[in-house]
Amino acid sequence: MINRRKSKTVKIRNIEIGGANPLAIQSMTNVSSRDEKALLNQIQELEEAGCEIIRIAIPDIESAETLASVRKKTDMPLVADIHFDYRLAIEAIKSGADKIRINPGNIGSKDRVEAVVKEAKAAGIPIRVGVNSGSLEKDILEKNRGVTAEGLAESALRNLAIIEDMGYDNLVCSIKSSDVSMNYDAHIILGERTIHPIHIGITEAGTIRRGKVKSAIGIGGLILAGIGDTLRVSLTANPVEEVVFAKEILESLGLMEPKYNLVSCPTCGRTEVDLQSLAEEVDQRLMNINLRQGIKIAVMGCVVNGPGEAMEADYGIAGGKGKGVIIAKGEIVKTVPEEELVDQLIDIIQKEESK
Repeated sequence: MINRRKSKTVKIRNIEIGGANPLAIQSMTNVSSRDEKALLNQIQELEEAGCEIIRIAIPDIESAETLASVRKKTDMPLVADIHFDYRLAIEAIKSGADKIRINPGNIGSKDRVEAVVKEAKAAGIPIRVGVNSGSLEKDILEKNRGVTAEGLAESALRNLAIIEDMGYDNLVCSIKSSDVSMNYDAHIILGERTIHPIHIGITEAGTIRRGKVKSAIGIGGLILAGIGDTLRVSLTANPVEEVVFAKEILESLGLMEPKYNLVSCPTCGRTEVDLQSLAEEVDQRLMNINLRQGIKIAVMGCVVNGPGEAMEADYGIAGGKGKGVIIAKGEIVKTVPEEELVDQLIDIIQKEESK
C-alpha cells in the first residue's frame, strides 16, 4: 500500500486534488491557443482518453480571448499557462480559467504579482506555482554552483512564500527537471516542507520511446514515495499519448483499475507462432471494444506454460506450431490456425461477455 504525504485539498472546477483524493491526470494542448475549433477538438480527444485537467498556453491576448469562448463550450477543468506578462494572467482569469500556472519570479515586480493574486482570489481559483531547472534564480544558482535538487526545492518554496505572504494559500506547486534523479531528490525535499498539493512529472522527457522510460521511473518513483497529487507525462507527441501512458503508470501501481489486464509471454526458442504480432493485435482490438472492468486476457506462445496461464485468465490463446487453442473461462474452446486466432478470440470474448 502506498502511503501518500499529507496535503491540503484544492478544487479545480469539479476536480478535487490533494488530501485523500486520487491522483488526477493532466495534459496540455499543443494546437494553437488562438484556434478555437482545434482547441475544442483536442480537449474532447483528451477528455475521451481519460484526461481530468487540461492546461492551455496563453502567450497573447488573442489566446486569452479564445479561452473565454472555449470555456463556454466545455466542462473540462482548464488551466491557463502564463509566463512573463501579468496582464495575460488577469485576462485568463476573467476568461474563465479554473486555475492559472505562473512563476512569480518571471512575472515581475511585487505589485504585478499582487494584481494576479487579487484577481485569482476574487475568482476563487487556485494558482499553480511552477519552477523548473531552466528558470532558477541567479542567487540560488550561485549558492549551489548550478542546478541542484536543493536549489529547485528552495526556489519553489520561495515562490510559494511570495504568494502566501500576500494572504493567499489556494496553491499548487510543481518543480520539474529532465534529470530523473535530481527531480526525485528535489520532490523529496519539497514534500517535507510544504502541505500544498504537488503536481509531478519529468519535464522535456523526450520522444515516446525515451520519454516513457524516464516518465515511468521518475513519476512512478515519486508516487511510490508518497508524493504526487496530479501528474503529467511530458512527451514529444500527441498529448493523448501522454494521457494513455499516465493511466498505464497508475494501473501498474494499483492506483487505477485497468480496462483489461493483458498478459503475454516474452517468447523463447519454443515459440512457433508470431506471438509479438498476435499480442499487439489483441491489445489493439481490446482497446476498441466494451469490456467488463478488470477482465484478464492471456496471449501465450508455447505448450510449456501457455495452456496453464491461459486457463487462469478469463480468456486466452496458447500457441502451437502454426496454430493455437482458444481458452474461455478455464476450458479449451477450439483449435484454430494461427491466422484466425485473434478474430476467433475477440469473437468469443464479445459473445461470452454479452450474455
